[in-house]
Amino acid sequence: MATKSKTFDCVEMKHKAQEEIVAQWKTRKQDFSSYEAFLEAGIKESEWGRRMWEKLHQAKKRNDY
Repeated sequence: MATKSKTFDCVEMKHKAQEEIVAQWKTRKQDFSSYEAFLEAGIKESEWGRRMWEKLHQAKKRNDY
């Protein structure tokens, strides 16, 4: 059975995403009280981020008995 060659490097993609977040933080950190507040604002500004946040909170509520 032949293996498919990957068309991208997961680690490289993760590092690039992290570098972009840090660059955004450096330009916007004066607008936030903390890095956590910056990350939360970024999640809320993104439609995909908001949907994922809601899904995670719904799953947590179902598992909190």
